[in-house]
Amino acid sequence: MTWNATLALDYALQAGKTVAHFRHNGPLRILQSLYPEGEAICHNVIVHPPGGLVGGDTLDLQFSAAAGSHGLVTTPGATRFYRSSGEKALQRTQLNLAAGARMEWLPLEAICYSGCLAENRLTMALEPGAELIGWDITAFGLPTAGLPFEQGSFCQHIELPGVWLERAQIRANDHLLLNSPLGMAGQRCMASLFFVAGSKLERQRRQLALDKAREIMDASPLSASAGATSPDGQVVVVRVLAPLVEPAMLLLKQIWQVWRQHFWAQAPSTPRIWST
Repeated sequence: MTWNATLALDYALQAGKTVAHFRHNGPLRILQSLYPEGEAICHNVIVHPPGGLVGGDTLDLQFSAAAGSHGLVTTPGATRFYRSSGEKALQRTQLNLAAGARMEWLPLEAICYSGCLAENRLTMALEPGAELIGWDITAFGLPTAGLPFEQGSFCQHIELPGVWLERAQIRANDHLLLNSPLGMAGQRCMASLFFVAGSKLERQRRQLALDKAREIMDASPLSASAGATSPDGQVVVVRVLAPLVEPAMLLLKQIWQVWRQHFWAQAPSTPRIWST
């Protein structure tokens, strides 16, 4: 039995308050909207009751933010791509931001179990003046549980159309990619944090973001496998490889908090669901 589901969430600014309206079909839900930072920023949590995807499952997520709104979206736990008998499991996410909107896309990690056939696709469309901070964290197998990624494949697709595209096809039998120093060097978690704008960023604003990220990375145990770059004037990216999710997640959280302050003069704030 396959589980196909859709979820659409729209943020709008109403009398200074960001309000979320959502629609769903199938096993995808949004928990109650929370306002730990005041009414201007709405925090939401995506819940997928089945707990993971198997071959043939498709999850379609559509999020939009109207002018002036600010939404933060996360999950209560990992997205799990389980073993497939032949069909592909697909998670497809579209983020659309109007001019002047802000969004933070912060799902917890995706875990690729051995034998999965999976694709995780993220597409972002931002009008001029819109800005987004997001991340993508993927773990291959469960090393601490003695369950390595030995079979299957995973495709990761992150795109700002016409500006930035990252696409990786990772197969469990591609030992050169997984283990070579020019590939993943034996690491089993890859993670990216990105700031994306709908128009070109001022050079100084972009350079300071890179400098702040590099300062944090230099003090991290992952300094040798982390880097920051700006592939386009609308994009700033941090990439890291790690043996496990936890150290990669810690590093990205630290940089995310600093970027919040730098780009938006927004004080650090952690979604409550992460500490429950």
